[in-house]
Amino acid sequence: MKNIYLKKNEERRLLQGHLWIFSNEIAKIDEEIENGDTISVIDSTGKFLGTGFYNKSSLISVRLISRERVENLSVLLKDRFEKAYNLRKEFYPKRSSYRLVFGESDFLPGLIIDKYNDTYVLQVNSIGIQKNIESIVAILKENFDAKAILTKNDKHFRALEGLGETDEIYLGNPIEEVIDDGFLKYKIDFSSSQKTGFYFDQSDNRLFIEKICKNKKVVDAFCNSGGFGLHAAFVGAEEVTFIDSSEREINSVKQNIVLNQLENKFNFVVGDTFDVLENIRNDNKKFDVVMIDPPAFAKTKKNLTVAIKGYERINSLAISLIKSGGYLVSSSCSFHLSKTDFLHIINKSARKQNRDIQLIHFNNASLDHPQLPSMEETNYLKFAVFKLS
Repeated sequence: MKNIYLKKNEERRLLQGHLWIFSNEIAKIDEEIENGDTISVIDSTGKFLGTGFYNKSSLISVRLISRERVENLSVLLKDRFEKAYNLRKEFYPKRSSYRLVFGESDFLPGLIIDKYNDTYVLQVNSIGIQKNIESIVAILKENFDAKAILTKNDKHFRALEGLGETDEIYLGNPIEEVIDDGFLKYKIDFSSSQKTGFYFDQSDNRLFIEKICKNKKVVDAFCNSGGFGLHAAFVGAEEVTFIDSSEREINSVKQNIVLNQLENKFNFVVGDTFDVLENIRNDNKKFDVVMIDPPAFAKTKKNLTVAIKGYERINSLAISLIKSGGYLVSSSCSFHLSKTDFLHIINKSARKQNRDIQLIHFNNASLDHPQLPSMEETNYLKFAVFKLS
């Protein structure tokens, strides 16, 4: 195994538990190391620090996969998968669908795997993982009874690694699955679904909103496949309005309503969510609960200023629709937006309308999305519930 050598003192972050080495932290590398090769990391004193995947084409030059020397990568991968699986079954013993692997948080940097019954959907964001994809497919097939394996990659992160955008089907003929989150069912169409097919990161948070939605008029904005609104209906919401810019997603919501035999009053609106909420405000309509779960407005740090304005506007619109004593349920999946800034935005939006707010509940992603305290990058989702006067 070839070596890369760090500059003096550049090992400090690794020793605190971080798993990335950036290109400007490397003093030298052995010759003939290829992108995706497994390498040893050596500090400036000659001390071995760990084993990682190397990529000279990325700002993240090394992604650490072990603090020890790795003799057999396939054995390591299998062990990592088994530990990730056991962790999920500890918290979700009756579920067969969840995020099985969450990249660095499961010490499998650059790999996301969502499990839909016996179908496994991968996001490969590391050239080292891509180079070992055959081993990963073999483990899923032989040890986890995979009947179908495919990728639904994130083009943004693939580009940062110098990887192509083409998705692959590695096993079976994946078309659709019907899954459940422990309470409700969802039909997943892999040919047209967003991301990997389902937003597992909000699963636990969808359960929380059941506490505030019974007999209430509810809005589920940026609804996707309807997770929040469906749970509101499940506990007896009087009326649920689903809003999304995608007609395909609204049709998915309708299918899921039938699938779960829900008979509440429903409204469906296809359109730009900002425009739709503004029109509702102009019509002076009020609701008991408004839930907004927008896409990431800030994929990079340089976009943060514009993103903050977007979050301020969408939260302000949502607040304007809520009755006194009602609830705002607001989320952000932008890693670059801190919890402090997120809460400040919502408080600012409320005060501009002379509304007092109480933070009732705050959470991050669901339990199948563990975090590394040493890596802020593994904590991206912010979910908050506010009571408004």
